[in-house]
Amino acid sequence: MADTLHADLLLTNAHLATMSPAGEPYGIIRDASVAIAEGRILWAGKITEQPAVIAKAEHDCQGQWLLPGLIDCHTHLVFAGNRADEFEQRLQGVSYADIARQGGGIRRTVQATREASEEALLALTLKRARTLMGQGVSCIEIKSGYGLDTDTELKMLRVARQVEQHLPVTVRTTFLGAHALPAEYQDDADGYIDLVCNEMLPQVKAENLADAVDVFCESIGFSREQTHKVFAAAQNLGLPVKLHAEQLSNLGGSELAASFNALSVDHIEYLDEAGVSAIAKSGTVATLLPGAFYYLKETQKPPIELLRKYRVPMALATDFNPGSSPVCNLPLMLNMACTLFALTPEEALRGITINAAKALGEAEHMGSIETGKLANILQMDISHPNQLSYEIGINPLNRVWHQGRMLTR
Repeated sequence: MADTLHADLLLTNAHLATMSPAGEPYGIIRDASVAIAEGRILWAGKITEQPAVIAKAEHDCQGQWLLPGLIDCHTHLVFAGNRADEFEQRLQGVSYADIARQGGGIRRTVQATREASEEALLALTLKRARTLMGQGVSCIEIKSGYGLDTDTELKMLRVARQVEQHLPVTVRTTFLGAHALPAEYQDDADGYIDLVCNEMLPQVKAENLADAVDVFCESIGFSREQTHKVFAAAQNLGLPVKLHAEQLSNLGGSELAASFNALSVDHIEYLDEAGVSAIAKSGTVATLLPGAFYYLKETQKPPIELLRKYRVPMALATDFNPGSSPVCNLPLMLNMACTLFALTPEEALRGITINAAKALGEAEHMGSIETGKLANILQMDISHPNQLSYEIGINPLNRVWHQGRMLTR
């Protein structure tokens, strides 16, 4: 009995889409079982190859599919207010610039977020997080960036950290103080970057509020030089970096991010071959955000063929935010990535599982059904994993296990 495994739970009579890079497409293993102990995967494979297992409990999956918990690796879940009226105005021909001049746009969200209490922000954020969890999301990245002053940025990150205390979901937080220029620094972008580097970042680090640091490097955001300054400050504090890059133009932000071994570069519609080559060498993930592409009616698509050529991992995320992507639906991104960007269904599903984990620096712990990883597992009533990119609006989720514990739905 030396080789007998002792498990808390044994999942039997299942097909696996492990999303492991080895083996069949999707990491498929048919007629399989999964053993779970202490919140992690103890063993996974074909039933015929399963070692002896003594389990405290067993669950018959009735021939359905098991997949790793989904990961939304780019969201702005913490904010107050909404801009639905501005959406209506734009449909009536009012330009974004005119709306901004009237006090709308991101500054409106900043004002609402500054005025909201921590309790009010938490209630809004939990509602959004529950929506994602209902779709099978087990890990959410949440950015700050709608405070643009020290107190509100810290407040946003504290709210994001609190989500795990209320819900069985993993949260990774990202400090995005360099998201936009606040009104009080209208003519002093360098002064605001000094505030981000010299005041905000040290406090964020001291209170352990962020797992990474992000910047919006763009013509309407911050320059490459300003981005470099934030990245250097983050590096000095031991924080990894990510970047909003090449969304509206090519400033070479992705190459800069690669020089700092960034976890990911996100949006990247205008990324060129030099940028793709750079992130391939640094191991940086390319995060595609089709919700923003769709919502803003963009036409410049990410360089998918170049990313394939250089074998850059492609992640997908909702980019849920009140302005450019008010889309709190991660499974929808699968279909959007396929129809708008011509990803294959397998590439899309990898984008919200193993590659999303890589974009957060968490691939050792989640993103696939493999021995040693967290037992974040979904049971889905589907005929094949490609069905998830094909259908819209039908939720096939049957069971959810988060770190080995079955959640009630």
